[in-house]
Parts: sequence; structure tokens; C-alpha cells
Amino acid sequence: MESIKQLLLASILTLSASAKKPNIIFLLADDQDLSSVACYGNTDVKTPNMDKLAADGVLFERHYNTTAICMASRANIFTGMYEYKNGTNFEHGNMKPAVWAKTYPVLLREAGYLTAFAGKFGMEVDGRGQNGKPGMCETDFDFWAGGPGQTSFATKANKALAKYAEEFPHATLAYGAFSQNVIRESVKQKKPFCLSISFKAPHKPATPDPRYNDIYAGKKFTKPANFGREHGEHLSPQSKTGRQYARFSEWKYDSDYDVELAKYYQQVYAIDVALGMIREEVEKQGIRENTVIIYTSDNGYLNGAHGYGSKVLPMEESSRVPLMILDPRTPSAGKKWRSGALTGNIDFAPTILELAGLEYPENMDGVSLLPLLQDEKKEVRDTLMLMNAWSNASCTAMSIVVKDRMKYTYWWYGNSEMEPTEELFDLKKDPLELKNFAKDKEYSSELERMRSLYDEQLEHFKNEAVPYNDYQRFGLLFDREIPLSEKEQSMKKEKKRKNKKLKE
Repeated sequence: MESIKQLLLASILTLSASAKKPNIIFLLADDQDLSSVACYGNTDVKTPNMDKLAADGVLFERHYNTTAICMASRANIFTGMYEYKNGTNFEHGNMKPAVWAKTYPVLLREAGYLTAFAGKFGMEVDGRGQNGKPGMCETDFDFWAGGPGQTSFATKANKALAKYAEEFPHATLAYGAFSQNVIRESVKQKKPFCLSISFKAPHKPATPDPRYNDIYAGKKFTKPANFGREHGEHLSPQSKTGRQYARFSEWKYDSDYDVELAKYYQQVYAIDVALGMIREEVEKQGIRENTVIIYTSDNGYLNGAHGYGSKVLPMEESSRVPLMILDPRTPSAGKKWRSGALTGNIDFAPTILELAGLEYPENMDGVSLLPLLQDEKKEVRDTLMLMNAWSNASCTAMSIVVKDRMKYTYWWYGNSEMEPTEELFDLKKDPLELKNFAKDKEYSSELERMRSLYDEQLEHFKNEAVPYNDYQRFGLLFDREIPLSEKEQSMKKEKKRKNKKLKE
């Protein structure tokens, strides 16, 4: 009889624990590629805390940023929507208040969570700053240490972090200290919390924390098999018209590869230390079993792949990034699972909201990733769209990736020197994108399939794109069936509009 009572009590306690809202920690690096994390296969780098997080939770092998640049990626993460639906990116415009009102930080706070943000906010929301000006929504968080623009690597440059500057003069570890303080205070208040940290590292200008200068001193790094201009000749001429192509030399990947990569990886190492600080505090406060940790990056980095630098473009190194999720309450915990499911940054808002026991709004394009923590072989989608509607017109493009590892990109721009271009990659056979199969007869049926999937997504784009910030026009530009002459008329009108705006 006594044993039955004990079993019943244990069941009640288990149910009670499972009903308790989890704490959620969302950690976002800036410009971190897959090669910078040892558990993704690079033996040249040291990332012990990231490796441990992956081993304790789930490592995602096919996670993409649907727009591979800072501002849009952050908007996509907050809203769970593609860029053309949240209407936010460089040279397009700020987020609208009605869109911000349905973001995961706002919805979680309304549901009783303590919310915290530190680091690079990366965008502005109209009317959410002082005196009704665009701003960073500081008042929508219980704890705030965010900053405008690119922020600074100097801790003292951010007033909200100033108290950590003496011990941690470099901002990367200061974000770790801020996180520890938020965790302690939330436990004191006995409330669930959602902590969102956006590290500036490893964004340029490369400014590593000098306390880790010895980590990669004199290190020689193995170049990837697709490194250099000779491995980019098959890529679209459009992709070579942007600053990403010039930066291969400007940022010395061609002439000083080891020095540049050492600085890059050293910045990532400091994030790894900050992650360790955060996990240590979670353990210290006794909340490990009810705290979910998500680690990822806003976009990848080309680092000389195919002879390019920076990000933005749809290549794997630029658009695919690390993702590790640890939820100690799920079957995945401690199992070293590696998920091959196709996931995107639009999935974070739905995932975080479902973790908090909330239904996510129907306007979100993303899906919850929680099923992938229950079943290592589970899939959550068949296709994912990647887009770039920023920078010079010739570099704008739209891509479709499918779960069976095909990728199709349409470069719409053309002139006397180049025609609209299609790229088709078989990522299972050719993960480094060394051959464009678009004109290969053996891939003709695959090309037609990918064109069809592309057209389906484009229809969604046309129907759902916001009527402001110049997104409707890209529905026309990305259309494969519309003649280039019609698109040229659109470009002329846009040029006139910009010139008029400059004169005003």
C-alpha cells in the first residue's frame, strides 16, 4: 500500500513539473558559420561549451537563415515570418508597431514571463523610441542591455553594461555576466524568464578579446575544398557584382587566411566561454531541468568559400548556420542526437511560444521545432525559401531548398553582360556546391520540379508581401515568366523614386 502511495506521489510530482513553464534562453551569434564549431566537423577549432550543448541536446545539420543578413534575420527571428511579410531590412524600412506586437518577446511578457534582451537589437520599430521616433522597444523588456546599430565590442560603450566593464572590458563576456544577473534575479522573483542575447561577435571589425590571444596563436587552418576563386567560376555572374566578391581580397582571405581566421575563431571562442558562464549559473540556481537553451547565428559567413567574403548570398556557407537546442525534459536530452531536418530562423518564434504553452499566431510562416526534440528522424517541412532583396539590384535573388537536399536559385537580373541565371545544386551529392546542375540533362526533371516549387513559393510572396517598404516590386522581379524588359521599367521607376527622395 505504501509503495502505491509513493508511486502516486511521484506521478503527481512529475505532472506538476511538466506543467511548470520552462525558462528559455535564446543565444544569437552574429556572422558565425558552421566551420567555427568543432562538433560540426572542424578539428582546427575549440568550442567545448558549444560541443557540450550539442551533446546534451540536439545538433541541427540543415538549419538556414531565410535572409542571410543582420537586420532582416533578426526581424524574421522575432516575428516568425519571412522578410517580405515582416517588411524589415536595410534600405527597405523599419518594422511596423502592429508587426512587433506579435513577436515572441511581447507575447511571452503578456503571458507572465520576465523578458530580457542584451546586445545588438539590429533593427528599429516605428514609433517605439523616445518622442514617437523609431526605436528598439526597450520598454517591452524587464531587463535591458541592448544597443543600436552594430553596437560596440567595448563594454563601457553601452551604459546598461557599464557595471561589468572593469571585470569584462570586452562585451562578449559582459553579455555572459548580464545573463547571470538576469537568471539570479528571475529565480528570486520566482517567475519564468525568456533571456535573449545577441552577441556582436564574430562580426567585423574583427576585435577579439585579448585575454584569449593564445588560443590560436600561430595556428595554421585547413582551407575548405571550395576555397578560392577557381571554385566560384560556375556561380552566377550576378553574385560577383556585389561587395561579397570584392571582400575575398579586401579582407585578405586570399593573402592572409590564417591570421584572418584566427581572429574570427578567437571571437567565437569568447562566445563559447560566455555560454559556459550562462550554463554554470543555470546549474548554480538549480533550474537546469526546467531551462531550455537555443544557440544559433543570424547568418553564416563565406570566409573565402568560392572566392567570396561576408554573407547575404544564398551559398551554404552564408545561409546555413549552427543550431543546438537543449530541452532537458525531452527524450533528446543527453542522447547526442543530430537532426537532418530542414529548419529555418522563422521557426524560432513558434518554437519559443510553444515552449511557453502558447499558441503561435497564424500569420507566422515558421513551425515549432519541438517535434524534433521528441524524434530524431522527424521532419517539419518539405521546402524552405531563402531570399535576398537587399544590396545592388543584380545581387538580389530567391532560392528554394528542399528536404531531399536540392537547392534552386533564380538570379533575375540581366544586362548586356549577363542574362538571368538559374543555379541547381545537389547538396547530397555535392555539399560544397562545386557544380551547377541547371544545364545538366540528367537533372532536367529535377530542374522542372524545383522551378515548380519556386513558383509556388513566389505566389505566396506575391499574395502576402507587405504593401510598404518596396516588397511588392520584388514579386515581379523574382518572377521567372515576366520578361526582363518589364523588370527594367520597374528598376527605372525605382531609381527615379530614390533620386527624388535624395533631393527632398
